[in-house]
Formats: sequence, structure tokens, C-alpha cells
Amino acid sequence: MTTPATKVKKAKTIPNRSRPDRRIEDYALIGDLQTAALVGTDGSIDWLCFPRFDSPACFAALLGDDGNGHWRIAPRDADATSNRHYREGTLVLETEWSTASGSVRVIDFMPLRGAAPDLVRIVQGISGTVSMRSEIRLRFDYGHVVPWVRHLDGRVVAIAGPDAVSLRSDIHQYGRDFATYGDFEISPGETAWFVLTWHPSHEPVPKPPDALASLAPTERFWTEWIAQATDSGDLAEEVTRSLLTLKALTYAPSGGIVAAPTTSLPESLGGPRNWDYRYCWLRDATMALAAMLRFGYSDEAHAWRNWLLRAIAGSPEDLQIMYGVTGERRLSEFEAPWLPGFAGSSPVRIGNAAAEQLQIDVYGEVMDVLALARESVIGPSDDAWALQRGLMQHLDTVWSEPDEGIWEVRGDRQHFTYSKVMAWVAYDRAARAVERFGMSGPAKRWRATCNQLHQQICTEAFDTDRNTFTQAYGSKALDAAVLLIPQVGFLPADDARVVGTVDAIQRELSVDGFVQRYLTDTVDDGLSSGEGSFLICSFWLADALALIGRIGEARNLYAKLVALRNDVGLLAEEYDPTNKRMLGNFPQAFSHLGLVNTAWHLNAAEPGSALRPSAY
Repeated sequence: MTTPATKVKKAKTIPNRSRPDRRIEDYALIGDLQTAALVGTDGSIDWLCFPRFDSPACFAALLGDDGNGHWRIAPRDADATSNRHYREGTLVLETEWSTASGSVRVIDFMPLRGAAPDLVRIVQGISGTVSMRSEIRLRFDYGHVVPWVRHLDGRVVAIAGPDAVSLRSDIHQYGRDFATYGDFEISPGETAWFVLTWHPSHEPVPKPPDALASLAPTERFWTEWIAQATDSGDLAEEVTRSLLTLKALTYAPSGGIVAAPTTSLPESLGGPRNWDYRYCWLRDATMALAAMLRFGYSDEAHAWRNWLLRAIAGSPEDLQIMYGVTGERRLSEFEAPWLPGFAGSSPVRIGNAAAEQLQIDVYGEVMDVLALARESVIGPSDDAWALQRGLMQHLDTVWSEPDEGIWEVRGDRQHFTYSKVMAWVAYDRAARAVERFGMSGPAKRWRATCNQLHQQICTEAFDTDRNTFTQAYGSKALDAAVLLIPQVGFLPADDARVVGTVDAIQRELSVDGFVQRYLTDTVDDGLSSGEGSFLICSFWLADALALIGRIGEARNLYAKLVALRNDVGLLAEEYDPTNKRMLGNFPQAFSHLGLVNTAWHLNAAEPGSALRPSAY
């Protein structure tokens, strides 16, 4: 320790805790732009995948109990209370604990990647003298494998198969019941530190960073990054926190953006809607990069465009809706039966079979964001246009087919309205590239197909009795995704059909402003059980309200959604307005990009604003 702390007598081992009362919103995120960890309000790290977002977890208590791997640092006083926050403009988490005998601060962060991924935890005394405990249970392969643990030269080394983790600390560590403990007391002016480092088991243990010295550069990286945002001094706190979260979900070596750092957090407690989101969806990433561009982050947009060109290189018919963080194509899905799931929600799934689905909307999203890049400071790219022309050639062969749609239903394919609208977007952006920017291509044919699609959608996907666009051709079901129709320019915002669609979704898909993507009991999506309200859909409703001129309603809904963020400003995928809790994978890029885009649209709606409402 920096200032020696008094050692205390070893205490009886704390038994495994199932923690049935925990909530998804109890967690905070720390990361190093290659992986991430979730830290609970109780001081326990319950989820961590080394060395990448999509690697097997070595702490998986999030989807089970303490026996599936966790690392808790907290006072031994059972009545201790805590509050926490991020250091301003950073991903450095501070948790302050208060006990009857004093108070302490725990600082959690992941330094930017050096030779290996590291996780640092620092304990600082604030007042009085507090008895503390570190309890770490490493369980490799998603909580399945108990490693071989040795104490070597002042460090604890755990090895199983390809993985090895080294724990260094200035606190004495001891083993008991397949866990490692460190007991200590800490007073004002005293500091204890812990560094957890992963490395391949066949390689030597890398030199860990200096725990205390690594804090300042980590903090500086984040503050300097957020300071690059356009008008950063005027951005609301919820916008800067969401931008930081989107950055944290970026895999820096490739530029890919994961949808979330977790798998199988349930869309309904106890239900089967549990999916692995630790991959790069073209849809999510394009929307996220569009948001980044709006706030001046051209480097991230450059990196993403390069990632896209690499990931989908090859034959256009092999385009997938998602890839691994460096462009991997095989994301085979399997179940992990040894994990009971969060709040008993099973199955726990690893991998995602939706990678094999046909989702026609991704062609439109890719074409749209590349058009946005072309018209921004990034500028045109010959390689990007060659790729786009290849995508359009393949779209010619598939746009008229049914697909699984934006929500990846595992029932029968349909002619989903949003998929057709985004096919229209693809043809419109392709034709516009030729018409306005002189790119080479069959603009007249693309424009003709664009017009054909427009007429077909307005005929086949519009319910004249209810004055609303529906989920699919000939369907009566609604779909929140059609709220994007005015944003992508398919129809002007003041069109009566757009206003009618907004009214219908408010009436039939919304609960107190919280929007469901569709009604699960009216759509055969291949699964049983319901789900929560999708936060991205609720932000889309706020966008649509702003675009049709109902600014007051839009602002009220935005304020309501911002108020849902947890104590450190994070959002999951969904929200249950009845039980008032978050659902789905966490934190969710879709939700945070929805927040920053709605903030942008509200700003654009201000009288005299120079901003131009546009796609995403």
C-alpha cells in the first residue's frame, strides 16, 4: 500500500450470493475500447470478457450467481451504504462507501490497452477507519471453468485452457473455497490498489501498469476525447455521457461498434428473449456513426467506414446484418445451460443466429450513412462507391423478397414496411450520388425503382381506415420503425399519412409515452412472452413529434426518457413502465444514440437553428 494499512484477522468466507433483488440498472460500465466490465452498486464486478467484447467471460455472475465469477471490493460492514459517479467527462467510476466507522472511496477503471488488458481498482480512505474485503472468484468460459490458481512472487495467477489472469496488489491475498480474498483496514491518507491482467496462458505474465500512475492518463484520454465534440461546452450532460458510452462500445483496433457489451440480459424477466449483443450490427453502427458525425467525430467515422469496407468485402450476396468486432462472419449460436440467466431468464445464448437472416433494411442504412459521409468532412471514397454499386446490384435481386425485418423475428418472413422503405432509401441515395455528385451508375434505373417502391409501399403498407402505415404489406399490426419515414425523407413530416402514423403509434403502441416496437401478441415472431418498451422507439417518437411540429410533446417525452437513466447516466435496451425497471442488454448503443439524435433534432427544431433535420 502507498501508506501501510493495518492487516486484520481473516474472517469467515462469505457464501455465494444469488442477489435476487439486483436490477440491470444497478450496473456501471468501465472499459478500454476493446472490452468492458460491469460494476454493481454493491462493489461487485459481475461481467467481464477478456480480451475482447465477444471473448468468453471470466466474471459471469451477471447471468448466474457469485459462483459463476465475480470480484467484489467493499466494506465488510453489512450496513454500509454507497453512492457513485463517473469523474466528469470520463469512464472512471468512483464509489464512495459510508459505514459506522468511517468512509472510503473505490476507483474503478481500465487503462487504455498496453501489452495486455488491465483492470485497476484503487481504495482510498476518506474518514475514520474502515474494514474492507476484496473477494475474487475467477471462472473462465462464461462461469463454467474453475481455474488452477497459484501464488507466485507476490501475485495470484489463475490458468485454465487458453486463458490466464494475474492479480497484483499491495494487500496480502489468500485462498479459500475456490476464491481469493484480501482483508485490510484503511484510514484517511491510505491507499490500496489492485491490478487484474489477462494474457494467453502460454505466454509470460506481462508487466502490469502502475495502478496509481495509470489513473491520470486514463482520465485525460476521456476528457480530451469528449472535448472534441462540436460545441462541447454547450452539450447537456446526458448527451456527453451518451457520446462517451458510444465511444466505450467501439473496438478501437478495427473501428467496429458493438450493440452492447453483454449477452442474454432479458427483454422480459423469466422469458426466452435473451440475445447476444456483443457484435457489430450494420444498422446499429451506421446509426451510431451518423450520430458521431453530427457531433464532429470524423476520426470515428473514418475508422468505421474502413471497418465496413473490410467486413463486407467480397461478394455482395454474402452481406450479413452483423459481424464480429474485426469482421468475423461466423457467429454461431449456442446455449450455456450451466448459467441460469439474469433473474432466472433462460436460455443464456452465446453467439447470434440472426447473423444468417435476410434483413433488407441494412442496404438502406449502409447506403444512407455512406451518403452522409460523402457529404460531410470525410468526403467521397472510390472504394466506398465501388462497394455501394456492388450492393445495389445485389439489392436489385432481393428487394422484392420478404425478409426477417429490423426486429429479427424468428417466425415466417414477411414484406416488412420498414425493410421496403429502407430499400427505397438505398435507391434514392444511389441515384442522388449520380445526380448531385457525379458518381458513375445507372441513375435513371435506380430512380425508376425508387419510384416503384414508393408507390408500392404507399399502396400495400398503408391502412386507410386507421390512417397509418402498418408493420407489413396487408397487415393490421403496427411497427414503431415506421416512425422513421419522415427522417429518411420518404414522405415530408407534414404529410397527413405521417401525422396519422404518429397518432396511431401513440394510441396503440405507447404506454405513457413509452413505445413498444410491436405488439408481441399480434405478431408471430417465433417466441412466446412479452417484452418491455424499446427505448430507441420512444426516442423515435420524440423525433417524429419534433418533425411534425409538436415540439412541446417532443420535449416532454425526451425529458421523461432522460429521467430513466440510472445513477451514472446509462440506459438499457428496454424499459418496463409497469414495474419501472430496465430490461435487455446494457448499456445499449441503440438507446444512447437515440438520446443524442433526439437532442439534435430538438435543437434543430429551435427557431433560427442552422441544423438540418435529416436521416438519422
